[in-house]
Amino acid sequence: MRLIILFQIIFVSSGFASGPCESTYPFSVSDLLAMERISDPQVSPDGEWLVFVLQKTDLEADRPRSDLWMVRSDGTGLRRLTSHTENDSNPRFSADGKSIYFISKRSDSSQVWRIRINGGEAEQITELPLDVGNLLISPDGLNIAFTMEVFPDCNSLECTEERLDEIERKKTSGRIYEHIFIRHWDTWKDGRRSHLFVMPLAGDEPVDAMAGMNADTPSKPFGGPEEITFTPDGKEIIFTARLADGKEPWSTDFDLYSVPVDASKPPKCLTEKNQAWDTGPVFAPDGKTLAYLAMARAGYESDRFRIVLRRWPDGKERILTENWDRSPSSICFSPDGKTIYAAAPNLGQKSLFAIDVKTGNVRTVVRDGYVSSPAAAGRRIVYGLNNLHSPVELYSVSPDGSDVRSITNINAEKIAAARMGQYEQFTFQGYNNETVYCYVVKPADFETEKKYPVAFLIHGGPQGSFGNRFHYRWNPQVYAGAGYAAVMVDFHGSIGYGQAFTDSIRGDWGGKPLEDLQKGLAAALKRCLWMDGNSVSALGASFGGYMINWIAGNWPNRFRCLVNHDGNLDERMAYFDTEELWFPEWDHIGTPWENPEGYEKHNPVHYVKNWKTPMLVIHGAQDFRVVDTQGIAAFNALRRLGIAAKLLYFPDEGHWVLKPNNSILWHQTVLDWLDKWTKK
Repeated sequence: MRLIILFQIIFVSSGFASGPCESTYPFSVSDLLAMERISDPQVSPDGEWLVFVLQKTDLEADRPRSDLWMVRSDGTGLRRLTSHTENDSNPRFSADGKSIYFISKRSDSSQVWRIRINGGEAEQITELPLDVGNLLISPDGLNIAFTMEVFPDCNSLECTEERLDEIERKKTSGRIYEHIFIRHWDTWKDGRRSHLFVMPLAGDEPVDAMAGMNADTPSKPFGGPEEITFTPDGKEIIFTARLADGKEPWSTDFDLYSVPVDASKPPKCLTEKNQAWDTGPVFAPDGKTLAYLAMARAGYESDRFRIVLRRWPDGKERILTENWDRSPSSICFSPDGKTIYAAAPNLGQKSLFAIDVKTGNVRTVVRDGYVSSPAAAGRRIVYGLNNLHSPVELYSVSPDGSDVRSITNINAEKIAAARMGQYEQFTFQGYNNETVYCYVVKPADFETEKKYPVAFLIHGGPQGSFGNRFHYRWNPQVYAGAGYAAVMVDFHGSIGYGQAFTDSIRGDWGGKPLEDLQKGLAAALKRCLWMDGNSVSALGASFGGYMINWIAGNWPNRFRCLVNHDGNLDERMAYFDTEELWFPEWDHIGTPWENPEGYEKHNPVHYVKNWKTPMLVIHGAQDFRVVDTQGIAAFNALRRLGIAAKLLYFPDEGHWVLKPNNSILWHQTVLDWLDKWTKK
């Protein structure tokens, strides 16, 4: 019955109905998929216009569709710029602001296209034998830069193309490896690297700016154009890369490199002294200062990013934010170069901050919600913002934090049509009586006199957060719409609460976090008497999935049912079958042969004998971070013990479930499982 209702709602909320909805309905996965997703906003050189990507879900094709839209920075003039059946993405303004360059597969491969901002037909700019990505435009308007996957020992694009054709023609399927990575995230490695190319717009051939480098830019699998920038004079380009030097899977030594746009000199490493992560280069408007983000501890992917200022071109450096206990993820300069604006996790939010370039003093500009893509537009700052009630919309704000204005309101009708749960954040005393933060989302149709079952959501990472964010895989409003209270604890190890709080997870995966979860759930139940403490389920993915396995053996009598998505059962074996070895080596303090106790102390496999709670196990075959045998092993153990269990297995998904129809099945299966055990 749930499936029939689900698809009826999808039909209406996805815009397929002939008229507007006559009544509202509880939020569901169909509404999640129906939301139009704004990303990659870019400001025109004069600050008057924004171009951005707007993505919609195509259920029939089982994929997202994206077009380019434009709007004035004051919120007027919203219009669609492209409408091709193929996806358009990565928009960048031309130097004169009259055209938009972008990437599209209109010609059966990803190439660079250009369209004038006043409309008309797009024209193809590149016609290369390989797909391009990560597009940038030089400030002087003479060059474009982009990345392509090439074999590092090839001296031409044709060489890579011929080698790929040769591989395709082979009668054998075997692959031979002598180094790791052999696979990463959800992709098997074939020897190619993402190299940066610069191409004059006058029509010359692209030049490999990383010729001979066995390295990638941007940093796979999550990096993007934000890891690359031109110098303001357009004569050089800066990029982030990590050398494949035999230590790649256990190293976080990403460095910044500079290279002339004509590649007349080999790339020069700018950050060789720092053995940790350097990334996110941004130039001040006058070109005299390069700002970038840098970690201090090698081998730790969740160390605090500091903002470093480097005089250009002589290279003298100073750390601007050594005394600021937040870790920014994106930065930009004010037009006068006196201020850096930064988005950083902050007490269950991702706030917008202003940092004085001279003194390092920090002030909050926008506190609440989840800020993304800050950029200066004239005398104002534009940014994306989402929260637990809304996906990303674009806003602008005065530098002092006053006069917040809405630029887009694209999802307003969809949000108005779907009834969501009200949310609140509170604190409690967790491990060692330290302050821990928690969110509670009420059921969509909350009634004070009723008791409601609880969905206890546990975030991944473990250096992550379930904060004030509109999540597209773990959105608490889906549970609120199904009649559940959602409870989310940002336990020790979470980000946005100071680096010591994040660091505290090291060597203690099953200790502080479990205590925080236990105390947090108790605090939520005490605070919200309308919650039914006898009908609680726990759900988590990645580290959250690990924690579900840990809870099953170490807190076995608390929950009616459990949901374990992509969680490790055996931490020792997980080291040997994952890909990014720096992660377990940091969190478990060494390798399993150097520190076996670090892997066995909080290893769920040792407590399987205590399992008794019904569990839904979910895993993807293409998950190379937490391999599928970990999920299969948990399911085997459950069935061998005679415990009620179900396995949902996706042959075509990785660590995340990304295909729209698979997402529908995921949510349907999870909610049916919760209903079965908590709504009796």
